[in-house]
Amino acid sequence: MFRSFRAAFPLILALFVSGLASAAEWKEGTHYERLDTPVPTNSQSGVEVAEVFWYGCPHCYNFKPLIENWEANAPEYVNFVKIPAALGRSWEPHAYAFYALQAMGELDKVHDALFDALAGERRPLNTPEALADFVAGYGVDRDEFLANYKSFGVNALMQKAQAKIRGARVTGTPTMLINGKYRVTASMAGSHEAVLEVLDYLVAKEHDNAE
Repeated sequence: MFRSFRAAFPLILALFVSGLASAAEWKEGTHYERLDTPVPTNSQSGVEVAEVFWYGCPHCYNFKPLIENWEANAPEYVNFVKIPAALGRSWEPHAYAFYALQAMGELDKVHDALFDALAGERRPLNTPEALADFVAGYGVDRDEFLANYKSFGVNALMQKAQAKIRGARVTGTPTMLINGKYRVTASMAGSHEAVLEVLDYLVAKEHDNAE
C-alpha cells in the first residue's frame, strides 16, 4: 500500500500544484475586475452568473456555443441569466424583443434564430414591426408580441436591466457578471475560452465564501 501511494504521490502533487498555479494565474485588476459598487442580482441563493449580450454582436455569436456548453455543465448552485444590452439606440429593439418573448414564454423558440438573423446574417430587424413579422415565422403570435413589446411590464424589466448594466460599467458585449461583484470580458481574460476558466475560478470562490 505504501509503495502504491509512493508511486501515485508525484501525480497527486502535480495535480495540486497545477490547481494552485491555475488559480494564481487569474489576477484581480488584470483578468477580471471587482466592481466598486456591487449591482443587484436576481438570485436569492447560489452564485449568479449573468451574460450581458446583444443579438447583433458577432463576438456574442461566437461566444454563444462556448457559454451554453459551460452553462450546461455548471454546478447546480450556479444561477445563469441573460441580460440583453442596449448600449446604443439601435440595440434597444432587440433588448425589448428579448423581454417581450420572455414574458410570453416564447424565448426559447426564437432565441437562436434571432442570433442567426442579426449577428449571423445582419438582417435589418430594427423596428417592433419587423421583429414581430420575424418571430411570427417561428410560431409566435404577432399581435401578442407587439402588445408585450410595448407593455409597462416589459419596459420596467428593460429599465431595470439597463440600470444594472450601467452600474456594472459594462461598455461592450459579451460581458460576464459574477454575483453582481465581478466583471469579466475576453479582452481582460485573454480569450473567450479563458473567460470560462475565470468564471470557474470566481464561481468557486464565491461559493466557498458563502459556506
